[in-house]
Amino acid sequence: MHNAIFFTNVLRLLGERGMTKHELAKLTGVSISVLSEITNGKGNPTLKTLSAIADALQTPLPMLLESTDLDSKVLDDAAGTHMPSSLPPGYCRYCATLTNHQAFQVRKWHEYNLAKIRDKS
Repeated sequence: MHNAIFFTNVLRLLGERGMTKHELAKLTGVSISVLSEITNGKGNPTLKTLSAIADALQTPLPMLLESTDLDSKVLDDAAGTHMPSSLPPGYCRYCATLTNHQAFQVRKWHEYNLAKIRDKS
């Protein structure tokens, strides 16, 4: 399941950033064939490869492995496809280093926005 979560998050971030797998390959030093296997759900990347991808996407690795807001049906159907953004227009994801107080505020905004997005669905 973590493999599916990882590759869907990578595809989502590539789409949200307007990046290609070729651009990601250049940034990571990982061959395009290995990236294709990973994003098709067939690869078994090393921790070094996972870390290089996370760094290139400027996203903490745990975030790529632990969370997705896509449902299990979308995850099951996702292998090898371009993932749609799971956020409506006007919303984006951003990773940052924050103080504890700032993180508290951001978590409150996050919870508020998730509720707002759910209510629109």
